[in-house]
Amino acid sequence: MSTLDQTKYESSNLQGSYAWTDTLKGVYYGPGSVKTALPKLLSILGAKKAFVLTGRSLHDKTDVVKTVENILKQHNAYGATFYEIGQHAPISGIRDGLKLFKDVNADVIVSVGGGSPIDAAKAILYFQQQETGGPYLRQIAIPTTLSAAEYTVGAGYTNDEGYKVAVSSPELAPAGIILDAELTLATPERLWLSTGMRAVDHAVENLYRPLVPPPIKHLCYAALADLFKYLPESKGNPQAVDVRQKLQIASWMSLWPLKLEKYSALGLSHALGHKLGARYGIPHGITSCLTLAPVVGLKAETASQEDKEWLAAALFYLGKPSTGSLEGDIRKLSAEIQQLVDELGLHSTLTEYKVPREDVPQIAQLAVGSKDDPLLSKVVALLESLYA
Repeated sequence: MSTLDQTKYESSNLQGSYAWTDTLKGVYYGPGSVKTALPKLLSILGAKKAFVLTGRSLHDKTDVVKTVENILKQHNAYGATFYEIGQHAPISGIRDGLKLFKDVNADVIVSVGGGSPIDAAKAILYFQQQETGGPYLRQIAIPTTLSAAEYTVGAGYTNDEGYKVAVSSPELAPAGIILDAELTLATPERLWLSTGMRAVDHAVENLYRPLVPPPIKHLCYAALADLFKYLPESKGNPQAVDVRQKLQIASWMSLWPLKLEKYSALGLSHALGHKLGARYGIPHGITSCLTLAPVVGLKAETASQEDKEWLAAALFYLGKPSTGSLEGDIRKLSAEIQQLVDELGLHSTLTEYKVPREDVPQIAQLAVGSKDDPLLSKVVALLESLYA
């Protein structure tokens, strides 16, 4: 899934295109907004019976899923709930979820939780369409983390061999998104903050992702400013719903809905995260905490002039002075990212997750896509540095 796209593209600074994802009918945000937004989206989509898809912890340990179920029941639109979606969306859960989805004859999935249930919902809809040959059914996503899976057309899941793979289609992007910060209050702190770092990863890597138009890069600067400001505030005062709402909006800006012709990793940090996450049981928020700062440091050496300019300019939006050189500014950005990880209490190592050192060359090769890639030796060295 999602190795780096090594195609050489023209600069997107002065030419390109933009389109919103085809399926999206609305993003609703605000504390308590689920009560009005969910019925509104069901009506817009003409959906009659909803299938709630979530994870066991959210289902068993909080009242979040019950809140969603009750709204659906009030509008006579509840079908069933499936809560066996695990971290990195294992294919076994997707198969079982697909069976129940079909058995109850639901016509929309309401996903509740982080990236795993949202991506699992996309995968279920993908396989359901492959079986029937008919139109794709739709998803309404209610995220409770900051991972931003709800804005993309791709679904990452873990196959039977334990590797992260993906399906993608413009038809898989959720049709409705509800950002209700009240529903995030029960999200464990480490998950909340680490997925916030995932949003930082999105915002930074969009600055050098091919074909991203300038308006979206400026949204990424705004996202970075808010994420650096509000993640520490949220750690200090976890019950501040207004801060959590601002973080949900920042996450949205970090991965603004964008219709691209090709599905690929945003950048090297994401590519490494995809290879490390499912295989070694590392949550994606934590993979971003591990890989983003060193990847940005590497960009000071390897990025194009244009990409260096976009990265270096991020310092201004973080309220930090320039060092006087592009490369110096990028290294400063890398240091600021690492400082934020440390401040949030999210520092970790590959040693902690028992990633065998002998796997490093293969992880690097899978991420860059080829054993002949000139970056390979530098990526191996980067991974080796994550054991300290």
